[in-house]
Amino acid sequence: MEKRIAITVFGCEPDEAEALDKLSLEFGVTVTLVKDAVSESNAKSANGCRCISVSHKAEVSEPILLALKNAGVRYISTRSIGFNHIDVRAAERMGITVGTVAYSPCSVADYTLMLMLMAVRGTKAMILSTEKQNYCLNSFRGKELQDMTVGVLGTGRIGQAVMKRLKGFGCEVLAYDCHHNMDIPYAALDELLNRSDMITLHVPLTDDTCHIIGRDQIRMMKPGAFLINTGRGALVDTGALTEALEEGRLGGAALDVLEGEEGIFYYDYTGKAMEHSYLSSLQRMPNVIVTPHTAYYTERVLADTVRDTIKNCVNFERSLGNE
Repeated sequence: MEKRIAITVFGCEPDEAEALDKLSLEFGVTVTLVKDAVSESNAKSANGCRCISVSHKAEVSEPILLALKNAGVRYISTRSIGFNHIDVRAAERMGITVGTVAYSPCSVADYTLMLMLMAVRGTKAMILSTEKQNYCLNSFRGKELQDMTVGVLGTGRIGQAVMKRLKGFGCEVLAYDCHHNMDIPYAALDELLNRSDMITLHVPLTDDTCHIIGRDQIRMMKPGAFLINTGRGALVDTGALTEALEEGRLGGAALDVLEGEEGIFYYDYTGKAMEHSYLSSLQRMPNVIVTPHTAYYTERVLADTVRDTIKNCVNFERSLGNE
């Protein structure tokens, strides 16, 4: 009888556990669920498994990778599109392969459009006023997307889905990507920054794209422009952005991701002290929306992510054969 493939899943949420239990039967695999994020201390939970899965919420550093290697791990499937939370160079040195999942781009694209509309209509300030029973119109008169030029940085699956949605609003769309993977006229980054009334970020986080929106790029943006980030926090120099917002050079920002969000997002800090250089300042601004890295968080993405995670591990095991 063929031995069942074993997979250890770290940082497993209750809804993920339910989906994993169901799909493990469909794929004929054995799944061990670990509630806590992967760490040096619990890496031994993967003993006997060549394949594991981790969440994007956990930093997988070189010491953790070494502990996983010692437990016999040879493949990591992260339940995310990005992999910047994993030290992939250390993994490669240790002979550990890292894989990602592909889930519906519609979740992030829908959320991005929601943030755009909330930003240009001053929704945060209006909600805060009405919660205090002040039903006067606020001082900010909203804008319509059809009157705006939107710059889309990154034309991968999510960027394309955002652009498709923007067509329905009738706005002009400018696109920038170092890889011209669409049959459209691309703009240079400087041109996009100069012409866009709103900029939305959908490039992966790499050494080359870290702070792709930095102090110099913010200076190039149109006065009163809006910045939307549902990609990765470190795409933006948060200090430079905070400064520009405080000085009134930008119209506002909507941030679902934030540089230094680790250890803050996904935790309850109600009534507790929180250490972050800029988060409190940003949250006090009436024209800034901050949400906790939740754009991806839909039922469809859950199903896609769990299915792809299992398929990744199964395919890796089959590639090894009887090794």
